Amino acid sequence: MQYEFRYQGITSQGKGVQGIVLASSKGKAKKIIDEFSEKHKIRINSIQKRSLFLYNLKLPSGKKVKGRQYAYTKGEVSRALINMGYKNAKIEKAIIDIKLKPPFASILMFVNLSSFLLKEKMSYDKILRMLADEESNLTLKEALKKIESELKKGKEGTEVFARHQDVFGKFPAYMLGLATKSGNMAEVYDATAKFMEREMEYKKSLRSALLMPAFTVLAMFGAVLYYVIKVFPDTAKMFLRFDIELPPMTAATLDISDYFAVNWWWIVLIIIIPIIASALWWRTPKGMYWRDKNLIKLPVMGHLIHKSSIEIFFRVFSAIYAGAENNIETLTASAEACRNKFMEKGVKEVAIPLMLKEGMSLVPALEKADVFNQSTLSRLKTGTESGNILQSAQQIATFYEKETTYKMENIIQSIQVFVGMFIAIVITLLTVVSSEVAMISPNTPGM
Repeated sequence: MQYEFRYQGITSQGKGVQGIVLASSKGKAKKIIDEFSEKHKIRINSIQKRSLFLYNLKLPSGKKVKGRQYAYTKGEVSRALINMGYKNAKIEKAIIDIKLKPPFASILMFVNLSSFLLKEKMSYDKILRMLADEESNLTLKEALKKIESELKKGKEGTEVFARHQDVFGKFPAYMLGLATKSGNMAEVYDATAKFMEREMEYKKSLRSALLMPAFTVLAMFGAVLYYVIKVFPDTAKMFLRFDIELPPMTAATLDISDYFAVNWWWIVLIIIIPIIASALWWRTPKGMYWRDKNLIKLPVMGHLIHKSSIEIFFRVFSAIYAGAENNIETLTASAEACRNKFMEKGVKEVAIPLMLKEGMSLVPALEKADVFNQSTLSRLKTGTESGNILQSAQQIATFYEKETTYKMENIIQSIQVFVGMFIAIVITLLTVVSSEVAMISPNTPGM
């Protein structure tokens, strides 16, 4: 979660300055501000966090009104209310400020409606005002109102939307900010909506392909453990009390059950600790890079993940391409959007430096990055040679969208069949063991 922090200070010439930084804590904000102040010779006087304030006031009619307002100080809220004609308001800083991120569907709806209204030639400030009034989610409503207010003051769109990346997401916020200074706002909004829809579709497909089968297998594993540890021993040990010899499979299953019953705690630790450690490590920059680099090497799924990232890269590229082959901003934004840290690093740390420092053209630089397949590079090369790189980028994105959608459906079906076979095998084994137990008969005296 990112928060706004405002700093105020004085330059070496005695001029007052202030600015805003985004950070997850006051400590991190102070670190950023200290580095900035040292570089520019600024003495910082104060650092204030933008917080939620609650106010109560009584109208001349006697009606009581409650409200909430984000501000850096209590005095700012008080002055704002006085300017509106409200005096003697009781203002308190909120103890808890739970800022829930709006549903993905609400943000997508905003982007789609904005795109439609922009195509209808409605002014952007009217769009923001109208959609803010209609929005039911409080977090998104407040964000839209603040964006409208700040844009009216003449602030840069990229800066304004960057402050709300926790609401919109990092890349949508970047795209929407970029749209405010582009000559094709409707087109950029349309591309952003397309990106978000594909993002939603991709996650849905991935859940269907991996998560749901994984949950099914885990549920089956839990049921088997319960049977082996709890249900089966109670039945099998009943025969042991009568000195009845158990069949080999039943005896082996009982031994496994006894082992689990005694050593369950360290078995659980052996399973859980690596999972937790891996999950935490994969959140680090090195972990994400390693994960994304190796995910695309997986059989079957790896190719799809890679092609899906390539699709998004060129979808964004085609949306914000400014007509110059060395459009560095376009490459940077596309790399950050593609959902793959391995590809992002290759483009930003190999391709872009080669283009800037050595004057290398686009396709050879991307080839040196070694993060795109040969088919993609060949298509892009054809586009650069024909002078229609934009069309090539669009064709690449469309081709991989269709291919990944079709193949993902086939993979999901294959995984479902595999999971079904696995469940059938487990049930068969349980049936065999249960049947063996049912066939146990007491020893007959004299035999």
